Amino acid sequence: MKTARLAAACLTLFTTAANAATATRGEFGALADGTKIEAVTLANDKGMSARIITLGATLQAVIVPDKNGRKEDVTLGYDKAQDYLTRPNYFGVSVGRYANRIAKASFVLDGKTYKLAANDGPNSLHGGTRGFDKRVWTIENVTSGPDARVTLSYISADGEEGFPGQLRATVTYTLNEQNELQVDYGATTSKPTVVNLTNHAYFNLSGNAARDVMGHLVTLKAERFTPVDPTLIPTGERRPVAGTPFDFRKPTAIGARIRDASNAQLRIGRGYDHNFIVDGKAGDMRTAAIVEDPVSGRVMEVRATAPGIQFYTGNFMDGTYFGKNNRAYRQGDALCLEPGTFPNAPNNPGFPSARLNPGQAYFNSMVFAFRTR
Repeated sequence: MKTARLAAACLTLFTTAANAATATRGEFGALADGTKIEAVTLANDKGMSARIITLGATLQAVIVPDKNGRKEDVTLGYDKAQDYLTRPNYFGVSVGRYANRIAKASFVLDGKTYKLAANDGPNSLHGGTRGFDKRVWTIENVTSGPDARVTLSYISADGEEGFPGQLRATVTYTLNEQNELQVDYGATTSKPTVVNLTNHAYFNLSGNAARDVMGHLVTLKAERFTPVDPTLIPTGERRPVAGTPFDFRKPTAIGARIRDASNAQLRIGRGYDHNFIVDGKAGDMRTAAIVEDPVSGRVMEVRATAPGIQFYTGNFMDGTYFGKNNRAYRQGDALCLEPGTFPNAPNNPGFPSARLNPGQAYFNSMVFAFRTR
């Protein structure tokens, strides 16, 4: 009887170990100045893995199987660390201190005007000229099984890129055995400030960017979106998607309406580059988007706590950037789904607040869940 119980216990222990996701720490080369870049690879027993590098707390690769079990990378990026600085395009990076755009590169907080870098025409984009994506983050801890995770941190000095307050930012990547990659951003500040942290992964579910994403079917759980002006700053309107090319409430191919020349918003964005207002209560984790590649059978569901999600179709990639495996990235070769607060929220009191005070804790959580159909 004791022998049977011991055998059963050993079998349970072996099964648990075999199914436990692992986190492996390694290297990812160095920058031109000699700074070493580390990498942590999260892997599970279902054939999925994710590589995170310390430069920009970047999601450098996501490997998932297709309907036939073929494992391929479904994100764009670079093979060398230095390329993330010399060929910037925000591939998979953690964006901050403020993801997306702030109009006229300035905002007012408690009666004081803060000037930022105008690195996108007249506007500030993704935290300025040297945002969080261009900083080397510190690995706080690495944990294996039953879920695999890595936590990284970065301390942004008071006044860095024009933003007030010393901000301590963290991000935790967690991979479980259900092929779900959760990304949790957090922050605290020493002074009142504004913050909007998110991940800027470029996804292409065909695998290794074999095809463009025009045939990907997208569902967005959003009744409304925020139209933009000619500089891609939201006008403040919350426009219903019904009857427009922005209606993705049912699965729709990206390429079905993206070239609709009669739509001013598509002309301004050169495609989709807009914030959608996610249905449901902000702060609750709920489904924001679903993407399917009918050819590979890969499906990605995005769940998020944020009030909005930026849907971007790689409109500014022009073939001059060469990424993994020396592949040229062109317009429409990937899509981004970036959960966060609304663009230019610091200048629009009608939008969800981006303010963070001392003593408060900022969070933004998202899940990228993969399956096959």
